[in-house]
Amino acid sequence: MPHEPIQTWFIVLVAVRLGDRWLLVQEARNGYPWHLPAGRVDPGESLQEAARRETLEETGINIQLDGIVRIEHSPKADGTARVRAVFLAHPAGSSIPKHKPDQESLGAGWFTLEKMRTLKLREDDLVELFEYLSNEPVIAPLTILTVEGMPY
Repeated sequence: MPHEPIQTWFIVLVAVRLGDRWLLVQEARNGYPWHLPAGRVDPGESLQEAARRETLEETGINIQLDGIVRIEHSPKADGTARVRAVFLAHPAGSSIPKHKPDQESLGAGWFTLEKMRTLKLREDDLVELFEYLSNEPVIAPLTILTVEGMPY
């Protein structure tokens, strides 16, 4: 019996590290909380390309991806699903974030874990993620992401 396709949204989140500080974006919606650079993957775009694009658009910083923290698959009650890829990265070049608001964000900044605890964060588990990443995390290599048909 054939199955109906499942509408699936692919999302990237990028934890960008500079020493003991992490890059956060102040969102222009949802009450202006702080969050990771993140967003939907565009048609025809790889997860890695989306991670670099979203980070640049929202923060003004080019990044180098270091690895994959995890891939999350969340089936929803409405029959759709969401797949989130969480990347670890560092700045590639200038580390000065944008401060001028635009349609992508109100701005971005570098924050220590201590300072993050005083911010209005979009998700409660952000501090937990950064604590994990600060303590010798298991990071998968980028080579585990590939397109179908590539040689092993």
